[in-house]
Amino acid sequence: MRILLHICCGNCAIYPVKVLREQNHELAGFFYNHNIHPYQEFSKRLTTTREYAEKVELPVSYDEEYRLEEFLAAVAQDPENRCEYCYRSRLLATANEAKRQGFDGFTTTLLYSRYQKHQDIIDFGQQLAKEYGLIFHSEDFRKGWNEGIQISKEMGLYRQQYCGCIYSEKDRYAPKKPKG
Repeated sequence: MRILLHICCGNCAIYPVKVLREQNHELAGFFYNHNIHPYQEFSKRLTTTREYAEKVELPVSYDEEYRLEEFLAAVAQDPENRCEYCYRSRLLATANEAKRQGFDGFTTTLLYSRYQKHQDIIDFGQQLAKEYGLIFHSEDFRKGWNEGIQISKEMGLYRQQYCGCIYSEKDRYAPKKPKG
């Protein structure tokens, strides 16, 4: 099957690319991540994805537009539910790109992360697949978490320390207030 893989970052692509190639899928990537902030982080992840894709000869389409205002406008009123918007918007862009480029299906590196809500991603991916006449490949790539980390270190890739959005950066670095 010809699959378009949404790539959130080069590191998270390592294991899914390996598995999908082992399954003999024809694979290409799509970098679309309007959630990543600040701009320097967006730029590092874009550069790392390019570096990784070159090393493994993965063709990738890149949406390099930095959409800070679009992302914040969509999530600022309800930051606790930002992940749902993030999943939906990135999967929608990937489904559109897969259809435009004539792929059979699509998937996402978000299914590699231990920190994402996998069932939400799968449900929306399957919904979009029906709407677009595509297949959503909903494989659980989390089993390769440690392998992907090890390979990324061996490749010397930049490794981010938070999911990507400004809220996840705060969750990662801001001191937590004691409850009560």
